[in-house]
Amino acid sequence: QVQLVESGGGLVQAGGALRLSCVASGSIFSVNAMGWYRQAPGKQRELVATITSGGSTNYANSVKGRFSISRDNAKNTLYLQMNRLSPEDTAVYYCNANLRVRAWSAWYDYWGPGTRVTVSS
Repeated sequence: QVQLVESGGGLVQAGGALRLSCVASGSIFSVNAMGWYRQAPGKQRELVATITSGGSTNYANSVKGRFSISRDNAKNTLYLQMNRLSPEDTAVYYCNANLRVRAWSAWYDYWGPGTRVTVSS
C-alpha cells in the first residue's frame, strides 16, 4: 500500500513564505515524476509545479519565480518552497506521484490528502 502525506501548510501573511513537504511511503519500487497541484475554493484543481526523477522542472506561469520544487529521491520526498505568497495562492495543495510498486507493474498516479495554505492580505 502506498501513502502520500503532505505537511507544511498553514496561515501566512501576504509576502511571506512556506515550505511544503510530501513523503511517499509504502511498497514503492520506483518513482517517476512528482508534482504539486492546488485547488482553491470554487475552482478546479490546477497544476502548480512538477519535477521528473532526473530533476527537470515545470511551473505554472502564476508561480514562476516565486515557487521552487525539489525532491529527495533517496527519501521519496517532494518539496515546494513558496515565497512572496499572495492571497491568490490560498488553496489546498496536493502532492502527486507517478510510481510503480513492482518492477513489472504499471505506473500509477497517487495523491495525498492535501494540506491547506491560507494567505491573508
